[in-house]
Amino acid sequence: MSLLTSAARTVLSRVPSPVPRRQRRLTGQAARVDSIPYAMPVSSEDSPVLMAAFPISLSAARAVLPGTELHPVSLGFGRGVLVATVVNYRSTDIGQYIEYSLAIAVTHGPRPAPPLLPLALMRTLQLGQYVVDLPVSTEVSVKGGKGIWGMPKHQASLDFVVTDTTVSAQYDDLDGRFGALVEIERPAPLGLPLKLAAANYCAFRGQLMKSTIYFEATGDVAVGPGARARIVLGDAPGVQPLRALRIGSKPLFTAWLPTAHGVLDDHYEAWFLTSDTLGSVDASLASGQFGEPLESVHGLGRGETWPAPPDRSRPEVQGRIAAGVTT
Repeated sequence: MSLLTSAARTVLSRVPSPVPRRQRRLTGQAARVDSIPYAMPVSSEDSPVLMAAFPISLSAARAVLPGTELHPVSLGFGRGVLVATVVNYRSTDIGQYIEYSLAIAVTHGPRPAPPLLPLALMRTLQLGQYVVDLPVSTEVSVKGGKGIWGMPKHQASLDFVVTDTTVSAQYDDLDGRFGALVEIERPAPLGLPLKLAAANYCAFRGQLMKSTIYFEATGDVAVGPGARARIVLGDAPGVQPLRALRIGSKPLFTAWLPTAHGVLDDHYEAWFLTSDTLGSVDASLASGQFGEPLESVHGLGRGETWPAPPDRSRPEVQGRIAAGVTT
């Protein structure tokens, strides 16, 4: 173990838990929201996580974001950040499921932040990610995630494959269309103690909704030239907004968390999404940029059955992968 790694472990081990005191005080309480029972706080255990971040076109990212108060994080030189996070939830109040997040790093406020500054002023500039697509394995996850927290969840066919050298996840939509494949080369085993708070911004029924999740784990991270990953997009409707982002082939970082503990805060915020005219608002609603309507969660049940996993051997999937990143 290098001195640098040892020092990083020491520093990170002293970082306090990101879980707010209120969530800790809720321990042992019960809730039922939209017919779903929860043992508080809303938590998960033993959840492997893969992450990869890629550079994207800043101007193209702006065009994807809804409303006027979200701004893509700038790396400088016209580049923004796409973050892919796949969590294999093994133990939650609503059962087991995979969650596949494809999101743009953003700040929230009246104006964009200077390049890189959000990394130093995360809370001040309300750093987070705008979730563009969020397929999950089960109906109940859609019901809770979208109906309560406004997340753009939809049920899909998902997998999560771990080998000695790689971690990967693929999703196909329920009509069998290829959605995305994310694969990382497992970073060197650093065993870093990680305590993360992540703000998710999502569009739902004409509102911008913000929720916060907290993760604590021991994991491995690779940055810059040491990070190796790929993302391949398919034809599923959920990934179409991402195809214009000109995703770079060299990842900014990758992370592998073999097991993580998570808490999803039951507190969330919402703002009206606005545009210059009511006509442009209606157009954004019609296109889906301002989120799906409330009717999209009406009638959803609490099913925990997974669709069959995606077939990676299909010629159209293999063709996409062979053609290269994002094509």
